[in-house]
Amino acid sequence: MTNETPTAPSTTHAWQPDVLGEGYHRLTIPLGPDPDGEGEVVATLIRHDPEQAPPATGAVLYVHGFTDYFFQKHLAEHMSGLGYRFYALDLRKCGRSRQPGQTAHYVSDLRLYDAELDRAAEIVRAETGLPVLLMAHSTGGLILPLWLNRHNRRTPVAEQGITGLVLNSPWFDLQGPAYYRSVGTAIIDGVGRLRAMTRLPQNELTAYGDSLHTSVSGEWDYNLDWKPLSGFPVHLGWLRAIRQGHAELHRGLDVGLPALILRSKVTKFMRSYGPAADVSDVVLDVRQIQRWSGCLGGRTNIVPIEGARHDVFLSAPSVRAQAFTELDDWLVWLREHLAQR
Repeated sequence: MTNETPTAPSTTHAWQPDVLGEGYHRLTIPLGPDPDGEGEVVATLIRHDPEQAPPATGAVLYVHGFTDYFFQKHLAEHMSGLGYRFYALDLRKCGRSRQPGQTAHYVSDLRLYDAELDRAAEIVRAETGLPVLLMAHSTGGLILPLWLNRHNRRTPVAEQGITGLVLNSPWFDLQGPAYYRSVGTAIIDGVGRLRAMTRLPQNELTAYGDSLHTSVSGEWDYNLDWKPLSGFPVHLGWLRAIRQGHAELHRGLDVGLPALILRSKVTKFMRSYGPAADVSDVVLDVRQIQRWSGCLGGRTNIVPIEGARHDVFLSAPSVRAQAFTELDDWLVWLREHLAQR
C-alpha cells in the first residue's frame, strides 16, 4: 500500500434513473479489482437534476458515513435551491455500490477511497465547470479531511476548484471509555492486522435507527438493506483503518479550506429507543468532535445545534431548519470570504 492513488478506469455507463425517483440519476464508477480481495469494486455518483432551479453558481459533492448511503433528498433540494449543482457519492461496498459477496463498508485503509473521490471530483468539475463545496457526515467527515490533506500537500486545493468543507457530526475519535483509545486501540491494531475480518461482538444498538425510520419512530423512509436499523457488523481490519485515520487527524492536518462543523449539543448513548434519541447524538461523543475540530488546520466554525440527532439534517423539523439556517449563513460568509481573496 502506498500513498499513490491508482488510476481509476473511466466510467463505462451513462447516467441512469436513480432509486430516489424523478430528478435523480446515478452513474456507476468502476474502480477495478478490490485491493481487499472481494472482487471488482464500484462507486456510485448520484446527481440531482431538478426541473427548475436558480442559475448554478457552485457544485456540491456529498459523502455519507458508516451504515449509510445517500437518501437525503431534502438536503439535495435545499442546496439546489441555493444555486448548487448537487452530487453525492456512495462509496465502494456501500449502498448502491455494494456488490454480491462484498462485506458492507469494509476497507483496510482509508486511502483506498482516494480512487472514487478523485474520480467523482473530476466528474463534478468536468460537468459543471463550477467551484466545488464538499459535504460529509460521520465517517465521511473523517475520510474527506484526510483526502483533502493529501491533495493539499501536492497542490493547494483552492487551485483545484474546491472552496469549502461542511462536516455534519464528523467521526474524529473513538467514543466510549478512555481505555478504548489506549489499550483497546493497541489490540485493534494488532488483531486487525493479523485477523482483519474478525467481527466485534454484535450488540443490538437500535436507538438511532429506530429514531429515524418510519417503520419504528421516525419520519424517514430508506432502504433497510443499505442502512439497517442496528447497523452493519464492525470488522477489526476496518476499525484499524479508522483508528489510523484518527491518529493522522490528531497529529494535525491542513485541509486548505474553511470548514463548518455542525454537531448536536449533547450526547446520550442508548441501546434502545427512547425520547432522548430524538434530541441528542446517540452515536458519537460530541465533546470529541469539539476537541479535535481544530486539527483540520484552517479556519473552522463549530456550531452546536440544540436538539439535533447524529445526522443534524435528519433531526426534527424545527431543529433541522436551524441547521439549514446555520449552513446558509455560513455559505453567505464563504462567498464573501472568497470574493475578498
